[in-house]
Amino acid sequence: MTQASTVRVTMLNSMASRDLPEAMDRHVAWGIELLDLKDALFGKRVMDLSDAEAARVADMARQRGLEVYCLSTHLFGGDVEAAGRAGFESDHLGGVDRAVQIARILKPRLIRLLAAAGSSRAAYGTCAEYLQAESPWLIDMYGEAVERIAAAGFRATIENEVGRCILRTPRDVADLFAALGRPGEVCFTWDVQNLWQTGTFPTLEACERLADLTGYLHLKGGRHEEGDPERRLTWRSSLAEASWPVVEVTRRVLAAGRCPVVCLNPSHGRPRQEGAGGDFAKQDLDFLHREIPEIA
Repeated sequence: MTQASTVRVTMLNSMASRDLPEAMDRHVAWGIELLDLKDALFGKRVMDLSDAEAARVADMARQRGLEVYCLSTHLFGGDVEAAGRAGFESDHLGGVDRAVQIARILKPRLIRLLAAAGSSRAAYGTCAEYLQAESPWLIDMYGEAVERIAAAGFRATIENEVGRCILRTPRDVADLFAALGRPGEVCFTWDVQNLWQTGTFPTLEACERLADLTGYLHLKGGRHEEGDPERRLTWRSSLAEASWPVVEVTRRVLAAGRCPVVCLNPSHGRPRQEGAGGDFAKQDLDFLHREIPEIA
């Protein structure tokens, strides 16, 4: 089991503020030592930074005693059917070397890839069936990306997305990582709410199949409509108000000992009151520290 002192927390940099210096200052004020860099980086996404801009971000973090934990790139998040093999390779695998160059400046532990999308994914029962029928080359392309990232001294992580994402169930995740077969070089980033939106409500039963694969955990709140038998995500909420068992699921993932960092993400869904905001960053941070003693 993971020791409490080894589990840490971060959040997407833009959750703290869309202004990067202010976001970093809030990380310090809130006791967060790790950065997950995605967007709002001088108005750019992380993959769009120049070398000079990446060096500037690194200097800003160093001056505040912050460490970059993850580069949340958009790579591999495209539609495999729309792009085709050649287009997907050019658009996504072709960007891996640039991600590595940026990582050499920012020195993260993880480089995030997204689980791809598929226009006809819903027509297939499982991810494995979909890939065999529509894009049997995708696993090898992920494997090459993971290999390049590992060769540069970093670890890849693959996050499930919403919409037509190829990963819709715990079985899909397990099958993808079994096919990749690189447990030391790549881990699963489980975005709990994203998997909920693609059809898997966050339960301890679902967690049992994912805990041993999850190396990074993305937490968002969210509520379903009272009385909805399908428990579809409807409302944006804090973690404390979420419909799903946040504490139990998080503690089960941490007990597996493969997830040293938990990352807060902004909740999806509609505001429950007109004009109500969705800035739960500090509330969610306080909730984790209060309710989950494993998180330092």
